[in-house]
Amino acid sequence: MRTLDQPMRVLVVDDEPLARRGVIRRLAEHPDVIVVGEAEDSETARMQLTQLAPDLVFMDIEMPGISGLDVLRDVARDDRPLIVFLTAYEQFALGAFEVSALDYLLKPVDDLRFDEALSRSRQMLAQRRLARNLTQAPPENKAPFPDRFMVREGNRSVFVSAGEIEWVEAMGDYAGLHVKGKAYLLRETVHNLLEKLDPSRFVRIHRSTIVRVDLIADIKTLTNKDSLLRLLDGTPLRVSRSYSEALRDVLRSQR
Repeated sequence: MRTLDQPMRVLVVDDEPLARRGVIRRLAEHPDVIVVGEAEDSETARMQLTQLAPDLVFMDIEMPGISGLDVLRDVARDDRPLIVFLTAYEQFALGAFEVSALDYLLKPVDDLRFDEALSRSRQMLAQRRLARNLTQAPPENKAPFPDRFMVREGNRSVFVSAGEIEWVEAMGDYAGLHVKGKAYLLRETVHNLLEKLDPSRFVRIHRSTIVRVDLIADIKTLTNKDSLLRLLDGTPLRVSRSYSEALRDVLRSQR
């Protein structure tokens, strides 16, 4: 996995000291993470969100007074950090996704689920920083990307222009490049291919799918918090909730 250029700055909010210490202890095992603050109530959390501007917040939902959900609802959507909610009750999950939470963890927190949430946060933060840098960096500073890829077609090799690729799907050890109704096999994983595609034009929407941004016709949210994306030619593609925030960031940067 690509590491972050800068440490991930984390704020931990929970009214239970033992729960806060448990999260901080787990975060201490990751050298690319810095805990910039902790809060035991909603008012302190509000103040630290403004003062510290963390990249990621582990936020308890149920706290005395104002809930963690209400704290985040008061923050403008574009200004919200990545959010992982902590809760003892699964019924709060729907409210968590209403404020675009990246994940929610049930107490007592499972170590594996915690690491999954942190890994997902790294991916989303990397996408956010990349999208932000693309809007700020002058054109001459942008890294060059391949103009075309050599693929197999029968017993011969042909070239596919990067600008003609409509979407990409994982096909075992290959990436399937979809171009004008045809699929060409490139001996490359989707993960590695993403590194070679211009991130202002292509975005990952699922662990096995990449799509060209300018071909997106519409996006519909599904009941399980995944989304269904439709391309201009009518092709339907599923957007995993794990990649929804990154997709929104790229679309906002293009607006």
